[in-house]
Amino acid sequence: MSAVLYSFRRCPYAIRARYTLATLMLRVEIREVVLKHKPAALLALGGRSTVPQLLVDGDRFPESLDIIFWALKTSSNDDLVNQLWPTDPIVRAKIMSWIRFNDHCFKPWLDRYKYADRHPEQSESYYRDKGERFLKRLDTRLKHSTNLLGEQMTIADIAIFPFIRQFAGVNASWFEGSGYVYLQDWLNRILKSECFETVMVKLTAWDESQEVSYFPEPVGLRNS
Repeated sequence: MSAVLYSFRRCPYAIRARYTLATLMLRVEIREVVLKHKPAALLALGGRSTVPQLLVDGDRFPESLDIIFWALKTSSNDDLVNQLWPTDPIVRAKIMSWIRFNDHCFKPWLDRYKYADRHPEQSESYYRDKGERFLKRLDTRLKHSTNLLGEQMTIADIAIFPFIRQFAGVNASWFEGSGYVYLQDWLNRILKSECFETVMVKLTAWDESQEVSYFPEPVGLRNS
């Protein structure tokens, strides 16, 4: 199998795709993209040139959720796949409901909060208040369980945490004092995990002259 992932280290969509690949230990060739100078090989694919994108033996998976579900389908670790994406249709519906709210309702307010100077029609605090509605929902849910759908992590947690990380990073002091202790514990636990360390390994911008880089990188090679 030939699998090539175009990625950008800090992009929350790319983070959730890489976190899934790392969790399931599916190894791909990784190409770090500088968004202002996208490589010709990516542009030559035609259509959207956003990241992440995964190419597998001629098939193209152009969005992070496409990559996540490809990983779930491809992995041979049935126990872990069933943990991340339980077979119960009701649980699956709940997972997708959380992800859709994150992607379509929370993300626009996150963007305005993060780049409030580009949206002067309202104040930064206004955009934060709008995004905070989702934080409250998450904190209430996490008060009763370790992860969003229970004690085990699912793709709901993986798909959402990069965006909460980004929201928290806009004003770290505010987030730390916000009182969302269950949300903070959940986020910190993920950010301190070995998997997240693997996901956030720094790479140089890819060009065709480079040697091939693989992700996830074997543990023993990370700091060599």
